[in-house]
Amino acid sequence: MKKKIVILTGAGISAESGLATFRDAGGLWEGYRIEDVATPQAWRKDPALVLDFYNQRRKAALVAEPNAAHFACVELEKNYDVTIVTQNVDNLHEKAGSKHVVHLHGELFKSRSTYDPKLVYDISGWELSLGDKCEKGSQLRPHIVWFGEAVPKLEEAAAYVRQADILVVVGTSLQVYPAAGLVDEVSSAAEIYVIDPHIPTLRSRPKLHTIAAKATNGMAQLLQELVS
Repeated sequence: MKKKIVILTGAGISAESGLATFRDAGGLWEGYRIEDVATPQAWRKDPALVLDFYNQRRKAALVAEPNAAHFACVELEKNYDVTIVTQNVDNLHEKAGSKHVVHLHGELFKSRSTYDPKLVYDISGWELSLGDKCEKGSQLRPHIVWFGEAVPKLEEAAAYVRQADILVVVGTSLQVYPAAGLVDEVSSAAEIYVIDPHIPTLRSRPKLHTIAAKATNGMAQLLQELVS
């Protein structure tokens, strides 16, 4: 039976594909305050602005390509049972070929009903507009977990982390909760690898390994260690 690897990925893994990360810009994301475009209050105040913001993110993600770090995640599937738990809303893991991806914070290329959150639809292309409605007649919103909203996939992700033989944390500052708390769910017997240019502070443990590098270089080092 293959060992289980859970890879927790954050914005740093997509940054090398050219997608912006808001935490690298003083709390701004492409010039926007997060409070103005990524909260329920922002949606109530100015849905057109929120839709436009995500339309621009979607347009950028459409042309973005996976990088070597994404492909390294796929490469690990040859030797391990791999689950990706990502804080990213782009589809670069899927583009690279990862078979099992859990999106903690939603998916950029999906919309959902503002009346019935169980009604979720794929978005073809990049545009979602005012007047686009679900089958029950209500406005569609981005299928994104905004700041201040519950994270529906959190318990599913935690269950995978608890079963992991190896947890890999790559491209995340571990500052966004509750996702950051997933590290505390891992078994004491599991190996943990943390890959980031700026290693976040973690509780010391005997099987903790750190690789101070960007995602592409760090994942290359990890592959050498786990597959060679």
